[in-house]
Amino acid sequence: MNTRLTEILGIKYPIIQGAMAWVSFPPLVAAVSNAGGLGILGAAFMSPEELRGHIRMIKELTDKPFGVNFMPENPQLEQLLDVIIEEKVAVASYGKGNPKRIIERTKPGSIINMPTMGAVKHAVRAERDGADIIIVQGTEGGGHTSYVATMVLVPLVVDRVDIPVVAAGGIGDGRGLAAALALGAEGISMGSRFIATKESPIHPNIKQWIVRSTEEDTVVTDNLTGIRCRILRNKLAETFLEMTEQKASPWEMMTLGTGRIRKAFFEGDTEWGSIACGQVCGMISDIPTCQELTGQIVTGAEQIIKALGVKIRGI
Repeated sequence: MNTRLTEILGIKYPIIQGAMAWVSFPPLVAAVSNAGGLGILGAAFMSPEELRGHIRMIKELTDKPFGVNFMPENPQLEQLLDVIIEEKVAVASYGKGNPKRIIERTKPGSIINMPTMGAVKHAVRAERDGADIIIVQGTEGGGHTSYVATMVLVPLVVDRVDIPVVAAGGIGDGRGLAAALALGAEGISMGSRFIATKESPIHPNIKQWIVRSTEEDTVVTDNLTGIRCRILRNKLAETFLEMTEQKASPWEMMTLGTGRIRKAFFEGDTEWGSIACGQVCGMISDIPTCQELTGQIVTGAEQIIKALGVKIRGI
C-alpha cells in the first residue's frame, strides 16, 4: 500500500504510531517500525542524555525508520535537536508551538519534519515554514486535541496544502484508514489504539481499562498541560472538571496534573492517574501485537476499497 507518505518516509504501510509521553518507548517504537509503519519515540520529558540512550536502544531493535517527538517550547530544545541531528533520526515530530526554528535546524540534516496540527491555519503555516508532512488531529483524538472533528478537518487541510496529510483522531481499524484515504489523506496516525498492544510498555491495568471503556468514557479538561486535553474519565478527570467550573487558575490545574501521566502508565492508578485517550477507545476490544494490528488494518482497508470499486493512488 503505497502513498506519498510511504515514499517519503521509506515505510511499507501508511500507518504512524502517535507519540505519547511515558508510552512511546523503544519496545513500542521498534515494534511499529518493524511491522511496516513508523514508530515515534515520545521524548517530551527526556533530557538530551536520555534521548540519546533511547534512540540507540531503538536502533538495536530495528533497522527501519523511526521518529522522535518533542515539545518546541522545551528549554533544552537546542540540545535535543543536536542529539537528533547527530544520531541521524529520520523524522522530527512535534505539536505545540512555532515549528519554524526546528525546521531550520533539521532540514540541512535531511531530517523529515512532521508536525501535528489541529487547525487549518496552523497546517498552512507549517507548510509555508517548510514542513514535509502534516499530521492533522481532530477533536476525537486523545491528549492535546482540536475543536474540529477529523471528518471535517482533514479535507479542509487537504484542500489548502500540497504536502502529504496524515489523518489522526478517532481511527483504530481498516475502516478508519480507508476513510482517511477517501478524505484525501495519505496515511493515518494512531495513539490510543497502539497503547493497547502487547509491545506497549505500560501497566496492564491501563490496557484493560482502555479495553473496557466506551466512546462515552472520555472528557476534555482545560489546562492539564497548559492546554485542553482529552483523557479517560476518573476521579482525577472529575476533579479537573470541577476546578474548571470554579475557575481555578491554569497554574493550580497544572500543579495537580504534575506526575499524573506517569502515575497511570507506570503505577497503574486508574483513579488518580491521567490517561490521554481518544474516543476510539470504544472500538478497542483486544490487545494484539503491533504486527497483528498493522496487518489487520491494511487488509481491512484494502478489502473496503476493493468492494467500493474506487481507485486510490497506490492501491
